[in-house]
Amino acid sequence: MGQAAPAPRCYRMQTFYLRQGTQLARLHEYLSSSLPNQTPALVLEAIVAAHLPQVVLILPNGTLEQAVFTPRGEAVAKWESGEEAPYEHYSLSILEPTAYSPLLEFPEKRPEKPRIFELRTYHSPTWRQLAALHERFAGPEIKIFHRVGVHPILYTQTIAGGNMPNLTYVIPFESLAAREKAWDAFAADPEWIKVRKESIERSGQIASINQISLFRPASYSPIR
Repeated sequence: MGQAAPAPRCYRMQTFYLRQGTQLARLHEYLSSSLPNQTPALVLEAIVAAHLPQVVLILPNGTLEQAVFTPRGEAVAKWESGEEAPYEHYSLSILEPTAYSPLLEFPEKRPEKPRIFELRTYHSPTWRQLAALHERFAGPEIKIFHRVGVHPILYTQTIAGGNMPNLTYVIPFESLAAREKAWDAFAADPEWIKVRKESIERSGQIASINQISLFRPASYSPIR
């Protein structure tokens, strides 16, 4: 058997903000032809977000340099050569997997239909409070997640980008109905109510702003 690929040291998360028209189709055309082969990446198109249309690309990288500096080859030049700008603007964040994060990898069984993906970012006022948030997640919170049907595939913190410090994680759901059922069960879970109360008493409000967006995977997204 061959050796397993090394765990990524970081992830590159690029968010493209588009306008109605040809930009979305042109972006999908470019990304579908330029993604590295056999790479467990996510290409997500927003269905509920602060800005629409919007596409998020999450790509694992072995080094910080690879994540920050990407070559601008012929494919990029062709993509940008149209009469219309390829996007309105984009943001780039470099994400570091947390100690308790699973590897972002292909599911053992390919889903029969594309799933819904939820992207959550919790902003903490300070790094001290973010550390408390990590402690809560790594301890009881993830166990409660799994019990009620919330199974994140990636937990990260931003090491370069906007709205720091923060915890950003990605959760797939079979459907919007499955998502609603899982989060309702989580909110009503007695252990979670107790854990949250104890956390606030011990460390204060450790997540001051929660950003939540919902996505569907692009047809060519390696992980769907």
